[in-house]
Formats: sequence, structure tokens, C-alpha cells
Amino acid sequence: MRIGLVCPYSFNSPGGVQNHVLGLAGWLAETGHVVSILGPGCPSQHALDRNRVPADCFVTSGYSVPVRYNGSIARVSFDPVVGRRVRTWLDWGDFDVLHLHEPITPSVSAIALLRSDRPVVATFHTATPGSRSMRWVGQSLPKVIQRIDVGIAVSRVAQQVAREHIGIESVVIGNGIRLSDHPLVPQSTRWRGGAHPQLTFIGRYSEPRKGFPVLQAALPLIRAVHPDVQVTVIGSGLPTYEPGVRFVGALDDDARDDVLAHTDVYVAPNTGRESFGIILLEALASGASVVASDLPAFRDVISDGLGPVGRLFPVGDRRGLASQVLAALAAPPGELLARGRDIAARFDWGAVGTRIIEQYSRAMVGVR
Repeated sequence: MRIGLVCPYSFNSPGGVQNHVLGLAGWLAETGHVVSILGPGCPSQHALDRNRVPADCFVTSGYSVPVRYNGSIARVSFDPVVGRRVRTWLDWGDFDVLHLHEPITPSVSAIALLRSDRPVVATFHTATPGSRSMRWVGQSLPKVIQRIDVGIAVSRVAQQVAREHIGIESVVIGNGIRLSDHPLVPQSTRWRGGAHPQLTFIGRYSEPRKGFPVLQAALPLIRAVHPDVQVTVIGSGLPTYEPGVRFVGALDDDARDDVLAHTDVYVAPNTGRESFGIILLEALASGASVVASDLPAFRDVISDGLGPVGRLFPVGDRRGLASQVLAALAAPPGELLARGRDIAARFDWGAVGTRIIEQYSRAMVGVR
């Protein structure tokens, strides 16, 4: 197939949607499809190489501007110049199917939806129940929504938001990972990181919804039992001095994965608006224990037929977080390792990509 992938968010600032698009593009190219990505900004050469995406597969739509969206900052691109670039890309690509991510975000995905006359598959990532912009589009622009042939949602939460706001029924297909990027590191000491128990937090810690203050508030309770616990914080934000907490800034994927490979407990104290939880899968694939807020999307992604593989605590509850971290540190090493790796394997691109290809075929034969 000739497949056009469109991402609304800038590749200059990596995020979950951008990483998903790059991962899918790499898998599609490896399996013999002709693929082109359109989006604002430009991914780094490292990001292209890691995801096995040939450099000529990416076409930039130009610059982007920051806007507040879903409790975060999204960098989007929407103006007449971008419109012309989208039209040129569509004409050049002559695609069999167009795969748009967040198709009603005011950026290149929405423009491509308006301009394209090809079968359209749309993936919804948003988990904001009160999204006024989505509701407005659903009520005001029904003919635009009708251009979508097949809908995909990354989780049941995102599926419900798309259904309630714009009336789209979608198939749930989660984000993908490459399991081979997360080989298990042999453990020769009690703690995976060496002489001290290692906790890791990844995310923009200055954003309240990422929940970093909840982890900070829980640390004294954890240190009452493990005074030597070390915390590594990966992500953007203004670091503060705190004994035993190491702020390393934003890392590339290889460096981040090396930290996960030596992490005892990955902590996700997010407070809401999470539609999936790809980092939880990557932590499980790396062999780390997971302690996470009991958000519906998080519970779904780390559960198997026996229940959650990670340990969940009530949202915002520092005592609950501390209790679950201490339980994870007290558990036998590798107690849930096999189950965690099995869950991560369900989201390997070989499985996820195959399901997405099935949706492309549905769109191409006109199945809605």
C-alpha cells in the first residue's frame, strides 16, 4: 500500500503521538509498504534511526505554534501556507489510504481531512471528557466527520470520548512499542540500579497532571523505610535541589531505556487526562516494577487475565503511592517479570501494526 501518515503535533518536541507515528511508519516501511509522514517541525536523526524510518519518508508542514490543550502545551500548525503544503503532499503521494492522528485538532491532520479524497483512517488519542473543541466540531461540522471511513482509538477512554463528542465508533488499538528495544539486563545485586533502590519518573514534571508533586510528597514516607532510595527524574522542567533526587533533563530514547533497564520501580503518579500509558509498557518490557495512579487507561494497559501487573493507588494519594512503592521494593525480584513482558509483547509493533493494516483494508473497501 501507499500510506500517508499525518501528525498534528510538532516533531521538534517529541511526544506520545509523534513517537507512535514514527514507530508505525518504521514498521510499515520494514514490512514493504510505501509510507510518507507529514507533520510540523522535523524529527531528529536519532528518532528516525531508532524507529527505522528512512529520512525521505518525512515531509515537514512547516513551523508550529504552542497552544494549551488537554492540560499541556501542544505545538500545532494551521495557516494558508500549511494548507498549500498539505495539498501538494496529497497530490504527490497518490496514497491508497490516509491515516490521520487527532483528525480534528486544528493542525495539519484537520487540513488533510478536508483536502483528501482518499480513504481515511483516523486515530483518536484524546482522553478529555469535557473537550469543548471536539464537541463543537461534532455538532457544527458533521460533514467533516463523515469523511472519516474508519476510526481507531488508543484506549477505551479515548473511544468513549470520540463516541460522545463527535459520534465516531472506533476500534480500540493501543500504541505500539518495539519489544526488542528493551532487552533485559542481568541483575547481579539486590537492586537493579546497584547499591541502592532506584525509582524513576518520566514526564514534564512542571505539568500538574503528570503528578510529580504527589511523588515528592510520598518520598519522606518511602525514605522512612529505605533512607537510601534514589530517584531519577527524566523530562523537561525547572529542576529543584532535593537530596536523593537526580534531575537529568530530557534524554534520547536510548539513554532513557538504559535508565529503565536499571530501575527497580517506575512511578506514574499522573492525575488525569491520560489516554494510554506507553511508558508503563516500556517500563514493564524493561523489567521494572510499575506503581501508577489508578486511572482507567493505566489500569487497562497493565492488566492481563489475572488483573493488574503493576500496583495501583488512588489518584493524588501520597500515602497510597508510598505504600505501593514499599510493597514493590519488598517483593521478590522479578516477581511479576514474566507477566509484564507478556503484556508488553501484546503491544509490539508486529501485533499492533497488523491490526492497523486490517483497518486500512476496511477503509479501502468502504466499510464504516
